[in-house]
Amino acid sequence: MKALRAVFAATTALCAASAANATDLEVTHWWTSGGEAAAVAEFAKAFDATGNKWVDGAIAGSGGTARPIMISRITGGDPMGATQFNHGRQAEELVEAGLMRDLSDVAAEGNWAELVRPSSLLDSCTVDGKIYCVPVNIHSPQWLWLNNSVYENLGIAVPSNWDEFVAAAPKLQEAGIVPLAMGQQPWQTTLAFQVLMVALTGTDTYMKVFGDKDSDLAGGDEVAKVFQAAATARDLAKDSNVQAWNDATNMVITGKAGGQIMGDWAQGEFQVAGKVAGTDYTCLPGLGVNEVIQTGGDAFYFPKVDDAAITAAQGELAKVMISPATQVAFNLKKGSLPVRGDVDLAAANDCMRKGLDILAKGNIIPGTDQLMSADSNQQVNDLFVEFFNNPSMSAEDAQELFASIIGNAD
Repeated sequence: MKALRAVFAATTALCAASAANATDLEVTHWWTSGGEAAAVAEFAKAFDATGNKWVDGAIAGSGGTARPIMISRITGGDPMGATQFNHGRQAEELVEAGLMRDLSDVAAEGNWAELVRPSSLLDSCTVDGKIYCVPVNIHSPQWLWLNNSVYENLGIAVPSNWDEFVAAAPKLQEAGIVPLAMGQQPWQTTLAFQVLMVALTGTDTYMKVFGDKDSDLAGGDEVAKVFQAAATARDLAKDSNVQAWNDATNMVITGKAGGQIMGDWAQGEFQVAGKVAGTDYTCLPGLGVNEVIQTGGDAFYFPKVDDAAITAAQGELAKVMISPATQVAFNLKKGSLPVRGDVDLAAANDCMRKGLDILAKGNIIPGTDQLMSADSNQQVNDLFVEFFNNPSMSAEDAQELFASIIGNAD
């Protein structure tokens, strides 16, 4: 009996100590759709298992809405414990201002340099040799998502590439089905254009335009065909009257639309709806034309705070996010690919396996967030919002403006 009392006392003391050391950590992000919420819950569960507490700070409205709020809080002296940004240069000014925590010690302890693939992901977190973020996934926009039953019910073969998708569109329109679902958030129209560029002109053109800022190429004949395809996409999506990307995905899931150009995060919505990859829906990387993975995605930064407990909790969260078990649990639900090359993805579905195969072949390109400043990317976004919402704007006029933006980009 004395032994039992001793064990009980020790356990009680340990629980009390854990509770005393537990730290609430507010984490801001823009993951609010069904699939995204299921994925982020895996981060929260893993972090809570450390004895700390994930305080969810979801901001609805996508990154374009959330980032200014996040930046304002950090610069205004009201920082959260951790915050999402995309891979690339979105947090560059915050880092340069000394407002973000250096994670180099955590990265060295976890051997991130050897585990993170491709290395460009960690490079995007690195400023002046120091690591300021933890990459958590690889998200690529280079996908066309199709509802198989829409085509099968109309006696049409499920398209295997962009040209077949366009050719099938008239029959869908005759049946009252929107060929191409597209939301009205600014980044969605830019995404569609970038995906079309890589699919129709290849990776070299993409890199020369966005990486080298080649305005002559951006305004030339090769890119002209991308603008013509974008005009076609605009016409196919003219009856898609939704705002959010996941509402557009839902149009495909429910058979109101035939397809959607969207990143692999759309897969999370299909999974939440109980749809099976390869059976209920088809995913075409590179629009079935040029299979490539854009190595963008999400990373978490940790604002500097004058609180030892929060600083310790930040380190724990960084470790948890990149741990093997969490990487698998999170990415399987998010629809993205893990940043670690040593995790077991036996449970991966048909679409994730396609992405993994492309990644293994090295058919990768960086995202535009990694190639251009936030301001230059915003100018491109603004252009395509106008183009997709103004049918009177010609492809030629839009291309001329695009070339000008590229020529002045940084």
